[in-house]
Amino acid sequence: MDESSLEERPQDSAPAKVRLDKAAPEASDPALRASDADRDGVADILREALAEGRLTAEEHSERIGAVYRARTVGELAPLVRDLPAGRRPEAVPAAVRPPDASTRPAMGAAENLIAVFGGATRKGRWRVGARTNAFALFGGAEIDLTEAVFAQREVVINAYVLFGGVDIRVPENVTVRSAGAGVFGGFDVRTNEAADPDAPVVVVTGFAVFGGVSAKARRGKRLKNLRAGD
Repeated sequence: MDESSLEERPQDSAPAKVRLDKAAPEASDPALRASDADRDGVADILREALAEGRLTAEEHSERIGAVYRARTVGELAPLVRDLPAGRRPEAVPAAVRPPDASTRPAMGAAENLIAVFGGATRKGRWRVGARTNAFALFGGAEIDLTEAVFAQREVVINAYVLFGGVDIRVPENVTVRSAGAGVFGGFDVRTNEAADPDAPVVVVTGFAVFGGVSAKARRGKRLKNLRAGD
């Protein structure tokens, strides 16, 4: 009886190993959750396509909005599939890494600006991170980028408003795009395409419920050095 049990043990352990192997996700799984680096890589490809004339400003704006709404790598892949940099077999996430990835600053934690029954302000000379989250609940938040230092070329501001407001100011010569929505409120982002393709890009996303999000260029305020990180 002891001998038979010893013979059965290897057989019992084998199926368990097979089940573990099958459960391991594949690197090319389209259902894999997209990271911030994946989204930024796709955004860089779209920016280059705009500069080369492969995409119109409207097409670029639509795709950028979809990039920052994407939750999985499967949603990112179609956005660059018809572009030269997006036609590699490993399209997302491996092939969407920006060509200057080694010189770009590492993705850090998002900066949070919270206004609950009060106000919150970020202005003056400050270094803008890759992501800034602004939340206003019965309060107001102000983000002024007119004197800020852009550490990277693309910046995402996630604005969430409930019975409040978020006001964003940017220099005149910076590109501004919108990927947000208002529900019984307003999402007033004045989009702008900078003449210089190397100008920083500010993407405003989020939503406003019984409140408002506004973003527009401030006249007379221009970023002196358009090259991010210089």
